[in-house]
Amino acid sequence: MERLPPMDLMRSEKMTLVQLIIPAESAHRAVSYLGELGLLQFRDLNSEKSPFQRTFVNQVKRCAEISRKLFFKDQISKAGVVSSDPVMQPDIHLEDLEIQLAEHEHVLTEMNSNSEKLQQSYMELLEFKVVLQKASAILFSNHGHAVPEERELEENINSKGDYVETPFLFEQETSMEPTNQSGLRFISGTICKSKVLSFERMLFRATRGNMLFNQEPADDQLMDPISNEMIEKAVFVVLFSGERARTKILKICEAFGAHSYPVPEDISKQRQIINEVSSRLADIEATLDAGTRHRNKALASVGDNVEKWMDMVRREKAVYDTLNMLNFDVTKKCLVGEGWCPISATAQIQEALQRATFDSNSLVGIIFHSMDALESPPTYFRTNNFTSPYQEIVDAYGVARYQEANPAVYTVITFPFLFAVMFGDWGHGICLLLGALVLIACEKKLSAQRLGSFMEMLFGGRYVLLLMSLFSIYCGLIYNEFFCVPFHIFGVSAYKCRDNSCRDAHTIGLVKYRETYPFGVDPRWRGSRSELAFLNSLKMKMSILLGVVHMNLGIMLSYFNACFFVNSIDIRYQFVPQMIFLNSLFGYLSLLIVVKWCTGSQADLYHVMIYMFLSPFEKLGENQLFWGQGVLQVVLLLSALIAVPWMLFPKPFILKKLYDERFFQGQTYGKLNTTEMETEVEPGSAGQHQEEFNFSEVFVHQMIHAIEFVLGSVSNTASYLRLWALSLAHSELSTVFYEKVLLLAWGYENIIIRIIGLVVFAFATAFILLMMESLSAFLHALRLHWVEFQNKFYYGDGYKFKPFSFASLIDDEN
Repeated sequence: MERLPPMDLMRSEKMTLVQLIIPAESAHRAVSYLGELGLLQFRDLNSEKSPFQRTFVNQVKRCAEISRKLFFKDQISKAGVVSSDPVMQPDIHLEDLEIQLAEHEHVLTEMNSNSEKLQQSYMELLEFKVVLQKASAILFSNHGHAVPEERELEENINSKGDYVETPFLFEQETSMEPTNQSGLRFISGTICKSKVLSFERMLFRATRGNMLFNQEPADDQLMDPISNEMIEKAVFVVLFSGERARTKILKICEAFGAHSYPVPEDISKQRQIINEVSSRLADIEATLDAGTRHRNKALASVGDNVEKWMDMVRREKAVYDTLNMLNFDVTKKCLVGEGWCPISATAQIQEALQRATFDSNSLVGIIFHSMDALESPPTYFRTNNFTSPYQEIVDAYGVARYQEANPAVYTVITFPFLFAVMFGDWGHGICLLLGALVLIACEKKLSAQRLGSFMEMLFGGRYVLLLMSLFSIYCGLIYNEFFCVPFHIFGVSAYKCRDNSCRDAHTIGLVKYRETYPFGVDPRWRGSRSELAFLNSLKMKMSILLGVVHMNLGIMLSYFNACFFVNSIDIRYQFVPQMIFLNSLFGYLSLLIVVKWCTGSQADLYHVMIYMFLSPFEKLGENQLFWGQGVLQVVLLLSALIAVPWMLFPKPFILKKLYDERFFQGQTYGKLNTTEMETEVEPGSAGQHQEEFNFSEVFVHQMIHAIEFVLGSVSNTASYLRLWALSLAHSELSTVFYEKVLLLAWGYENIIIRIIGLVVFAFATAFILLMMESLSAFLHALRLHWVEFQNKFYYGDGYKFKPFSFASLIDDEN
């Protein structure tokens, strides 16, 4: 890219359609070299085939499978393994990489499986240990209270001699006889703490109350062996009698996700099992630590090369995807491809293809030649860090048609300037400038980081922000506003008060006693009686002047387009009447504004413009600004009226005449050297579709275009008044925050109130004026460029040049 000659940003790079005939043995290397170069956009010659019907579908599947095996990156980041400095290794082939990855996958999969099994065993033993400790405590507490309860129950039974039914479960539990003699049994385990109440209620209903339930929460959270999540659990002991009750309780435990563990009744056996479990836990923990170290070591050895391998697989997959876009000739054992490339890059592409032939030891060279194309080429502008955000602003509206005038050339200046007209305050501009300078100073650091969506957008537009801040400072100096406060920067004011007290400054006004303030608005206008009327008149007239100049620039670019495409019809019957109509009305208004400013006349321009249409022959009287103004108004009005049919009628009839002449000469209807009559062509189609000339359709299209321009001239000029409205709103909002927050707080002697007022003023300035107001001005400037400026000349129906490039793969991945 650095060796390419400088390209004119006004027009897109000249493109050519080329054909490549590549021998099969050098196809892979040739496409790889072209991907490194990144200057050729391949056309899909197999668009009618599905992805599974293409030649290299197996290779693409193979690359996808290898990419799946590269799961080490997630595991490395999850394990927190820091890779050492990568050891320089020779380039590895895809086949060897596939074998290595299969071995690493097998080893790591086995280690992960063993680690998961050990971890599950460890958590089960840990739960078992907690159950042994808690269950023994629960059972011991129940046996400790057994004697008095047993005596009370025996007395109740002996008082009724004829009562011979089985004792209650509570009596069986309190008896000191072994459970195998009394029939009392128990089940212990763990359950989620949040399910304890519903679990106990279900057990009670299932056993009809013939059970005793005890639970105690575990001291720490435990990992569930199935879900591998840390949850709060409780240890439960259920005492019951009978095999049928045991079956019901086990099913309920399974339904509630409870884990039951065997707990012996003998305390000595419980202690012995606890010791054995503790010993096994220590062994498993040591094994897990050793396995983790071994796994991290294996991941570290892989992590040194995983990025390189991933990049290699991405490139290989991209190469085979591109090869699938080529036609495979089985008889000649070659691949045929087509694509677009800049004319200035053909030498570099041929050099890369020659290297591919030499490196692949092919006896047959690659054939590279240009082709004639009927379809429209892609649009390619070579940009840099400074111009790319402005190009993106234009492309968001629509990609330029091939070789069409590029609005981004003028947007570089007009966009930040129109923003500054609405945001003019050199104090706020300095704040934006500091932010832009910070982003530019940290450019290398931030470009290497993964930023959020907002920060990425802000960082991408750092140079736009830089120019917007500089123009805001300039416009702020013209408005003489520093956080809405005027300063005597360029000398002494030209006005003074009528007396020393200045009591009449806000009512009667000031007196001019010296020459006009040299630059910008006189600071004495601030707070005077006519401040608002003066600033409104100034900014409103300035908005009209800027709008007329901006729209005339757009019409002039349509002239440059017509000259470039050698389209004399558009020049004579579109450019000329448009210039006449716009400047006969609004160009004349701009002239009156400038003359009034220069002469200091008191003429009413509203009256002049209204009666120019209502009574064009009436004398102007005191509203006359220069000699011959009345005659000039009549001439301009007639010119504007003539320009409307001039735009509407001649062009369709001339196109009809050209078609008839070609038809009678035996020629098919083709391109009539006019942007209006170009046939719509899809980027991927083989050529242009020939169709008959439809006069009614062309006439209706031209009529719509003419009416749209006539009405749009009025609405677009009015739309530029948003420059005045937003500038006034920004100034008044700054004044409100300054007077009603900062000055009001500063009027108190309390230091706390002053600090609070300063903080509120700072936050209001940062979040409302610098963020919300700047966003509002940005969007309005965007609209003025997209609608009022670009619709005068810009079609925006092209498509971008997207070459096959390995660099774009990395950008897409990030």
